[in-house]
This record gives sequence, structure tokens and C-alpha cells, in this order.
Amino acid sequence: MPPKNTAALEFLLTRRSRPAKSLGLPVPDRTTLETILTAAARTPDHGKLEPWRFIVLERAALLRLGALVEGHGARLDRNAEEIAKARKQYDDAHLVVAVIEVQKPSEKIPSLEQTYSAGAVCLALLNAALASGWGANWLSGWPSHDPGFAQEAFGLDAHERIAGLIHLGTESATPPDRPRPDLSEITSWITE
Repeated sequence: MPPKNTAALEFLLTRRSRPAKSLGLPVPDRTTLETILTAAARTPDHGKLEPWRFIVLERAALLRLGALVEGHGARLDRNAEEIAKARKQYDDAHLVVAVIEVQKPSEKIPSLEQTYSAGAVCLALLNAALASGWGANWLSGWPSHDPGFAQEAFGLDAHERIAGLIHLGTESATPPDRPRPDLSEITSWITE
């Protein structure tokens, strides 16, 4: 039998994202965040393309982005409730890491695999933050899927898009666990 990393396995079996609205101060400092980002960057990356990058958003930047949501929501004919909810994600946050998918030309690595790698970075970042003792939550929302918002807010190029917004902070309350998938309903075994 191979040796087990019991602590890592226990963490993965019990991990739980923390609602972004429950995350407050303090937030990780730059050195701590760099360790978390280093762990996230160890994500599977077929072809070593690094089809992602990070943008760290601190409080003042988040407030600016919240204001941008208002204008983009109006231009996209979003209703007031949708706009308010999307803006709150930025207005209430203290530290967010935007994971940016960066599609890179490759004859060997299809774009879909690059997208999967960007998603894997989001999960690795979330888990690294949680394993470091911080509260973390992976969010997106209509503004992050709007190319106009992404370009104005983050300066993204046409070959880039937001894979996820990872909110980080100190959790103010431990959320209850939620129902988990029934393994027997989602697993098939092929034996021959």
C-alpha cells in the first residue's frame, strides 16, 4: 500500500467553501497570499502553457468595480435586483483574486483543456486558502461573463476571460454543511 497523507485526505473529505458574505477582515497579507497563489499555480497544466493568470483585487479596486457593475448592468438591461446583487459581491469584499483564463495558441493542447486547467486553478486556489485557515469562496456572476465588463474592469484581451473570482478573508460564522452527492448515483463501474 502506498503511504497516505491522512491530513490532506481528511481536509479534502471535509472541505467547505465559506459564503463570501461571511468573509471579513483581516485578509491574507501579500506574503501569505503569494504562498496560496504558488500552491494554486501547481495545477495540472497539459503542455505547460500556463493558460491562466491572477489579478489580485484589494478594497479600493473592488469598490471601483462595484460602481462599474451599475453602468454595465444598465447597458445590458439587467433589472435593479440583478444589478444590486452583482454589485454587492464587489462592495462587500475586502480581497478577491480574479483567475483569468488565457487561451494560448497550441497545435497540441485544445482550448477546452486550457479551460479545464483554468477551472482547476480556481479550485486549487480555493483549497489552498482554506487549508491555510482562511475563509474562501469561488464566485462568478453575470458581470464576470460579460466581455465588455471584463475588458473595462480588468483590461482583458479578446483571448482572455474570467474563470472565477476567489473571495478571501476571515470567516465570521461557520456555515452548516450542505447535502453532498450520492456517490452511487453519480458513479459507474466498467469492469470488462
